[in-house]
Amino acid sequence: MEAAQPVDSDISSRDLAVLAAQAMDEKLATDVVVLPVGDVLAITEYFVIASASNKRQVKALADAVLTAVRDLTGRSPLRSEGAGEQQWVLIDYGDVVVHVFADETRRFYEIERLYKDVQPISWQA
Repeated sequence: MEAAQPVDSDISSRDLAVLAAQAMDEKLATDVVVLPVGDVLAITEYFVIASASNKRQVKALADAVLTAVRDLTGRSPLRSEGAGEQQWVLIDYGDVVVHVFADETRRFYEIERLYKDVQPISWQA
């Protein structure tokens, strides 16, 4: 049996964003990007954006984020939207907003284009 990991409720916004990105990467998300949008967007510090090849994977990626964040930090999202449609799931932790897109939905909305001047951070271990 695997030992329980300690809960870190004081995790930084950056570390929370990296945790979400890594959780999705482990479930084979594509094009994972972490954008520090706090200087240009007053409502949050980081966007984490990832793509999934199908609806089932959208759900799996969103579930991976929810589980990893809850297990390692004890945090639950302030709100979550889009889980029923599984085209674009938004998970809002306040300081970090996670966007899980189906491939075609991400191409349609081009959310990164809105923040093209924001330099993504490195999130891979």
